[in-house]
Amino acid sequence: MSVLGDLSIETFLRDYWQKRPLLIRQAIPDLVSPISADELAGLACEENVEARIVIENDNGKPWQLRHGPFDESHFEKLPDSPWTLLVQGLDHWVPEVAELLDRFRFIPNWRLDDIMASYAPDGGSVGPHFDYYDVFLLQVEGRRRWQVGGNCDSHSPRLSGTPLRILSDFQPDEEWVLEPGDMLYLPPQVAHWGVAEGDCITFSVGFRSPTHEEIITSFSDYCCHQEDSERHLEDRDLRLQDNPGRIDTQVLDDLEAIIREKLLDRRQLTLWFGQFSTEPKHEDIVIPLDEPWSDQDIRELIDSGAPICWNEGSRFAYHDLGDETALFVDGERYLLRGEARELAPLLCRRYEVDTEQLARLIDDQALLELVTLLFNQGSLYDAS
Repeated sequence: MSVLGDLSIETFLRDYWQKRPLLIRQAIPDLVSPISADELAGLACEENVEARIVIENDNGKPWQLRHGPFDESHFEKLPDSPWTLLVQGLDHWVPEVAELLDRFRFIPNWRLDDIMASYAPDGGSVGPHFDYYDVFLLQVEGRRRWQVGGNCDSHSPRLSGTPLRILSDFQPDEEWVLEPGDMLYLPPQVAHWGVAEGDCITFSVGFRSPTHEEIITSFSDYCCHQEDSERHLEDRDLRLQDNPGRIDTQVLDDLEAIIREKLLDRRQLTLWFGQFSTEPKHEDIVIPLDEPWSDQDIRELIDSGAPICWNEGSRFAYHDLGDETALFVDGERYLLRGEARELAPLLCRRYEVDTEQLARLIDDQALLELVTLLFNQGSLYDAS
């Protein structure tokens, strides 16, 4: 199942992850695209699918962006200038694409963003640019020529007149042509430019980490919803000041103590991050069932050995907290104790759950009820 060729996972993480690009020939040998160009275009017409078209020259304007959903006739009216169709979250809509993610489980689940599909006719691209996330560029159909340059940041010169992060002075250091099954890993902020050689489809398996702003803002908001958040700053030892306009040092010490108390509460930090990092990317993909399953329905389903999978848009993670384990699913948390703790790593290990082990664990009525809840809220489903 490795997509790293002869390279070990340990070597990849030590020498390449977030450090430098890596080309892997035949990362997935004999790969056949699980979706066609026409099917991608069809998805781009759906209301709930995030899709974009990038046009290199749109009536004299460089690298213009159009947002979906698109009408079918839109594709017939595209200009002669090279263009690219981007469909975000393809793994959320196509189970065969979601299955590919099991090959990347050497990266923690919480780091996963999604798989984006890029279709382009000959010459199509999204221009020379850089991103702030780790990405594995898997060629699934046709050929694409990739040029890779140096590291960039917010000060790197960009082309004006375009909403995209197009580099105005792209200088390639390396160049490769990728064919089906080949894969290129790029760490964040590395300049790159991929151009289709004939019709082609590329999957971008993206891994994001939160910005400092997102971390601070979200954790602060979480703290504000805890039971003691309505307490007020106290100053019972207030003393007469020589000037009422001066903010006393003691006030700042008290403020620092409050903030430190929150920030150093490891349990609350864990519970916040588990919920924050597993929130579904799209609100409308993890949807509760219209007709809920009963506990008995779920027991019979699991005992039958039917394949049980994550909702393609769901996020599963867990963390051990002393004598309990916190299971996080789609932004919710469930605290497990004793032998029930086994359920968390089992559910989080891979896209298709091991039903043989699950059948043993649901002899515990509380766990059966939890698994039933996960079915009814749309996080798990019967894939048979």
